Amino acid sequence: MSRKLLPISFTAALIGGTAAADAPSVAVDITPVHSLVARVMEGVGTPNLVIPAGASPHHYSLKPSEAKALQDSDVVFWMGEDLAPWLQDAVETLADDADVTALLEADGTVLHEFREDALFEKHDHGDEEHGHEDEHGHDEHAEKQHDHEEDHDEHAHDEHGHGAHDPHAWLSPSNAAAWLDLIAAELSAADPDNASAYFANAAAGRAEMEAMSAEVNEILAPVRGGSFVVFHDAYQYFEKDFNVPASGAISFSDASDPSPARIAEIQGRVRDEGIECVLAEPQFNPGIVATILDGTKANTAVIDPLGAELELGPNLYPQLIRNMATTLAGCL
Repeated sequence: MSRKLLPISFTAALIGGTAAADAPSVAVDITPVHSLVARVMEGVGTPNLVIPAGASPHHYSLKPSEAKALQDSDVVFWMGEDLAPWLQDAVETLADDADVTALLEADGTVLHEFREDALFEKHDHGDEEHGHEDEHGHDEHAEKQHDHEEDHDEHAHDEHGHGAHDPHAWLSPSNAAAWLDLIAAELSAADPDNASAYFANAAAGRAEMEAMSAEVNEILAPVRGGSFVVFHDAYQYFEKDFNVPASGAISFSDASDPSPARIAEIQGRVRDEGIECVLAEPQFNPGIVATILDGTKANTAVIDPLGAELELGPNLYPQLIRNMATTLAGCL
């Protein structure tokens, strides 16, 4: 447990009467996690964001103020090394006295394996994505695709620095709801005087998450079954929670550009199978999407898995998920 918390002075207690203990200093890595922690801390304190909105969590150089936020922290919440391998050393070195929680490693977090192929098959399911390809006779296609993608995708895999699991787990509201309780427990251990507030906020946040998910299901209901491809393979947690499977990803990751072979493969699927929507992302080259769309009738829209343009705070996470649903529905 952290030992950095400052006790309330006797003078402050006399002046403030029922003044609560100072909130712990909390550092978080990305904007969606910041939003979840801010919801639990609402009325008590505000977490510090380490990776600014719009920056890639896969590779970033900390500014002095961001490094100081880690160094001064009592509690740290981050996705974990699979998302931001470069941040591991900074957390271990700068936040060595803090209580650190890697959400990807937390009990109850549902994880999915990477989909490294450009095209996603509708019969793929979670961690058994490739488990029954022999029965369906798809090995030859997979082997051919593997041959022309191998060098590129291995390079992208290395740049991520991740293990077998897709680290974009925050795009599952089911995971996010479970994390609210975990966040409340960790904050309460560091700051027991405010434990009741943390757990009350977490409970309210879970109720809001449930209502938001019902709303998103209503938004997506009219277009469920529509076909779309994404720019990089970051959305399967959202896809599985809301039963809106993508047909493929232009890029394996956001750490490198897609290979010409991969672009051609996606372009072929969009053209030949009548894909209705190609989703772009704010930080990627729009020319690649234009190439994919050339000669097709597909729509396009920009979707943002980090909520880079949204206002930081408790409302960012639910607004992020709503925006993704609204954008996808409009594109379809």
